[in-house]
Amino acid sequence: MAASNEIPDLRTLLGNRRGGGLRGRGRGRGGIGNASEENEQTRDSAVKGTDQDAAGSRVSCVELGYLHDPYAKLFATQPATRRLPLLNRGTYVRTSAIDQLVTQFLLTDPSSRKQIVSLGAGTDTRFFRLMDLYPNARLVYHEIDFPTNTVAKIASIQKQPSLHKNLPHLSSASTSYYSETYNIHALDLRSLAASSEDKPPPELPSLDPTLPTLILSEMCLVYLQASTVQAIVSSLLTRYLRPPTPASLILYEPILPQDAFGRTMISNLKTRNIHLHTLTAYPELTDQRARLTGYGFETAAKAEDTSYIWRHWISEEEKERVAGLEFLDELEELELLLRHYCIAWGWRDGESDVFSKAWAGVGEQSEG
Repeated sequence: MAASNEIPDLRTLLGNRRGGGLRGRGRGRGGIGNASEENEQTRDSAVKGTDQDAAGSRVSCVELGYLHDPYAKLFATQPATRRLPLLNRGTYVRTSAIDQLVTQFLLTDPSSRKQIVSLGAGTDTRFFRLMDLYPNARLVYHEIDFPTNTVAKIASIQKQPSLHKNLPHLSSASTSYYSETYNIHALDLRSLAASSEDKPPPELPSLDPTLPTLILSEMCLVYLQASTVQAIVSSLLTRYLRPPTPASLILYEPILPQDAFGRTMISNLKTRNIHLHTLTAYPELTDQRARLTGYGFETAAKAEDTSYIWRHWISEEEKERVAGLEFLDELEELELLLRHYCIAWGWRDGESDVFSKAWAGVGEQSEG
C-alpha cells in the first residue's frame, strides 16, 4: 500500500497558514510504459520505493487509534512518524471504505468459498486482519507484486510467529509463496498483458478460476498506461477467471487532475519519476464508472469520491469517535483532499449474484 509522494501543499492552494508539503497515500506497483528500458527501471524503482511510506501511514493511523491493525508495525522498516491529521483522516476513510466492501463480500453466503486478488499488495496487512476477524471464512487470498517487494514481505512474515504460525512451508529466501489460503506471487503485472502465442501468460498457482473473485487495486493500476491496464484486467477476467465466474474490481485512485490541486500533485510526482496515467485517462467519477463498464463489469459500475464516502458511509457515532482522536480544524483542506480520491467498484454476477447481494444499495445515493 505504497504512498504516492507528494500531495500538494494545501497552504499554497488555499492561502492557508498551516501545514506543510503533504504526502499521499498510494499503493502501487506497475510500469510506466513506452519509455526506454533505463527510464522504465528508474520509474519502477520510484514506484516500488513508495511501499514503506504507506506502511508508515498505516502505523501512524494505528498508533493514534484510527484503525485497529496489530500487524502494521511488523512490516514497517522505517521509524514511526506521526502523519499530519489530514493524511491520517484520509488513510482512515480509504481503508474503512475498502474494508466495508470486502467485509460485505465475505459475509454474503459465508459458507461459500471466495477469492481475493490484491494487485501490488506490498506491505498490506489485509489478509492477516481478515483471518483474525473471520477465522472460519472460506477464503483464498492472492497478492501480486514485484519480486523485490514480495521477498521483503515474505522475510518479514518469517520473522514473526504471529504472521507465519498458520502458513506451512514458508521460506524467508523465497520470492513467492503458495498455499490453500494465502498466496504471494512475485510477478510484474505487465506480464499479464504482454502474452501471445509465443509467450503464454504466466501461471498464477492456487488461483481457482471458478470462485467468486474480488480484485483489489489500491493505487496500483494508476501507474500504468490505460491501454496496459485494460489488457491486464481483460487477461484476469478472461484467461484466469473465465466467464461465467463472478468477478469484481475495487479501485482506489485519485481524480480531478485539471484543477490547481490536481495539477500541482501531478507536477510534484513527476519530479520523483512517478506518473499517474489513469488519473488523466479517467479524470471524473463518470469516467471511472464508464471505465469499469468497458472492462466488462456489465452488472454494475459505481464510483464515489472519499468526501462523499466520509459523509455517507461512516456512521455519526464513528465520526464522533474519529473527531476526538486528534485536533483537526482544517475542514476546507480535508474536503479538498478527499474530493481528489475515489473508490470505484464494478462487478459481473456470472453464475451467482453474490456481488449484487453484497453491495446492494451501496453508492446508489449519488451518481453525479
